[in-house]
Amino acid sequence: MVWVIIFALITIGSVILALNKKKPVFLVVPFISVFVFMLVKIIMVPMPFWETIRFIFNLRG
Repeated sequence: MVWVIIFALITIGSVILALNKKKPVFLVVPFISVFVFMLVKIIMVPMPFWETIRFIFNLRG
């Protein structure tokens, strides 16, 4: 629940910055933060990195 609030604050902050500064590049910040979060969570798995990636993509079917 804490992570949802943190990502919501990041998103709200980046939208406000994008509107105030009139630079749409700030709208990329939420996507980058979610990507970094997922990468850190994948790295925390006690399996080797590439095996974890293969396992995640093999869950599709």
